[in-house]
Amino acid sequence: MTPDHRRLYDALTAHDARFDGIFFVGVTSTGVYCRPICRVKTPKAANCRFFDTAQQAEAGGFRPCLRCRPELAPGNAPVDDAQRIAQLIVQRLEEDRSGDYAGVEAIADQFELSSRQIRRIVRSELGVPPMQLLLTRRLLLAKQLLTETAWPMTEVAFASGFSSVRRFNDAFLARYRMPPSRLRGKATEGGMVLAEGQTSTLQLAYRPPYDWNSVLTFLAARALTGIEHVTDHSYARTVQLGDAMGWFRITQAKSGNALLIELTNTLTPVLPALLSRVRALFDLDARPDVIARRLAKDARLARAVKSNPGLRVPGAFNGFEMGVRAIVGQQVTVKSATTIAARLVESFGEPIATPIPELTRLTPVPGRLAKATAGEIARHGVLASRAKSIIALARAHESGELCLDGGAHHNPADSIRRLADLPGIGPWTAHYVAMRAMRWPDAFPKEDIVVRNSLGGVSAKEAEVLSQAWRPWRSYAVMHLWRMGSRPSAAS
Repeated sequence: MTPDHRRLYDALTAHDARFDGIFFVGVTSTGVYCRPICRVKTPKAANCRFFDTAQQAEAGGFRPCLRCRPELAPGNAPVDDAQRIAQLIVQRLEEDRSGDYAGVEAIADQFELSSRQIRRIVRSELGVPPMQLLLTRRLLLAKQLLTETAWPMTEVAFASGFSSVRRFNDAFLARYRMPPSRLRGKATEGGMVLAEGQTSTLQLAYRPPYDWNSVLTFLAARALTGIEHVTDHSYARTVQLGDAMGWFRITQAKSGNALLIELTNTLTPVLPALLSRVRALFDLDARPDVIARRLAKDARLARAVKSNPGLRVPGAFNGFEMGVRAIVGQQVTVKSATTIAARLVESFGEPIATPIPELTRLTPVPGRLAKATAGEIARHGVLASRAKSIIALARAHESGELCLDGGAHHNPADSIRRLADLPGIGPWTAHYVAMRAMRWPDAFPKEDIVVRNSLGGVSAKEAEVLSQAWRPWRSYAVMHLWRMGSRPSAAS
């Protein structure tokens, strides 16, 4: 088995959605080709052939799987940039609470497309019209809340993204052929509970083991003053999603494999988007068993993997915020970068009142930094060249040319290239952002000095060669190498 074959087979066995659309697998014993997320029984490695595109698989004599439907794989449509646009459309619809066709019209104006083009792109890329896709997501979340919580029906309806209880009831009856109240009696005491005050608490499950302390330590060293606050037992931050503003706090559940999120009730209208971002931030969907088995095969990492079970790659709640933080952190220590970033937050972030004294600011939005001058940014201790990089990133993000949130990245190589094409952003920064904000599990900042030192002082080129043994989980290998190093990466 070749290294590339082994790497792709490992990704296939993990059924990791982050690889969906990146490759396809043809199974010689059945003559069918599938997406890596297909839930049929995993075929033997000897029976697998891997392809970059569906077209290559069909040219190889394979027919599409009727279960996972390869034609729906992200990035499989022939329209240039259609997948990126489709993901951004859905994200904006969900986060802006634009639950009707007026929302599609408004977003069409943002992309300088017609609403008909918007609907065609989403249908082509994701298989269903925009509103049907959102309806499915909302109904599934509502079903979960009805089954696992004691929330009032009104709260369930609005938290799931419906604009009224009547629409919620009608949609539930039409799709599931039963009233939502039929699931009400199945709520468990161990589920989510709506608080009587201004916040609610719910559970977020993960696959064990989970190295909670290492995640907190990593986030604490990079916390943005005013936006984030990390203690020995919790992580908290302010939030702005569309028109919704508030804060949340994460702690570890005393029992079970779950984290607890306490969130202000002002955020329940954007609950689906909020939960998705929190799961990405804490890497809750990772398969630590599959990842550890792969990395432990390399003698260089075996001891670290054994010593740090459940090590995760902390993500980013806000991709643009992460991109700015990475630019500020180029070639300076973590402490220095954090200090400079705090000044930017104080100057460009809007104030917010919270009961947590340390949470006083919202993260600076791309539009605000896109309009700033290099001098306005540089006066906070940012080098002039990096100030220009921040402005370029903000303008690219604001225009939709580049989105750094994980949900919009089904072609990571292209996204990394787009990011590296911006002035002042090199390969290290692009891969670091891909690793955390884009949630790409195979990113590898080979220029990182701590990574190279942990490998015995090798060159970046040699590090790249050694890293091939860890694919497709190189981002996780980087976390282990940073732990092995005497200190965190100077620019991370």
